[in-house]
Amino acid sequence: MSREIRAVYSADTITVYQAYNASIALPAVAAGRFTAAFSRDRMTWIKPSFLWMMYRCGWATKPGQEHVLAVEIRRAGFEWALARACPSHYDRSAHASAAEWKRQLRESPVRVQWDPERDLHLRPIPGVRSLQLGLSGEATRRYADEWTVSITDVTDLAHRIHALVQARDLDAARALLPPERTLT
Repeated sequence: MSREIRAVYSADTITVYQAYNASIALPAVAAGRFTAAFSRDRMTWIKPSFLWMMYRCGWATKPGQEHVLAVEIRRAGFEWALARACPSHYDRSAHASAAEWKRQLRESPVRVQWDPERDLHLRPIPGVRSLQLGLSGEATRRYADEWTVSITDVTDLAHRIHALVQARDLDAARALLPPERTLT
């Protein structure tokens, strides 16, 4: 099973995706940063894979997830989160005991989860896992207030790609996908 962080990134930034309702998304896009409408007190999940985000939000059609945001964040912040992440599920090969994992889970401000990567039809790609990070506490506050470089609404792009997939024009749909690469 391959674990990959597929993302649009540079030496300094990485783009992650989130889907929200209009009351959170529209003020964030207008301000170019998360506003008071974004709760800094609850866990928020970020996904570097555009297609995994499309799977999660149903091409921006699920209630409360009608706006997809591309959030460009500082690489240093993303790496800070990875360094402090605890797997969301117990893995005996990674932890000395279930009790040790539970302790780390309680103390960590970041959850890491590896889910099946998705194709244009949002079907799982066999053998490929894609990252999502759950940020809480200090990590959520840093994400919203320190790491965010820009916020772009990519809902129209999601709808255009989805329409092309439905029309079976996969080459045109693929050409519109964000240029993700495996993070190195």
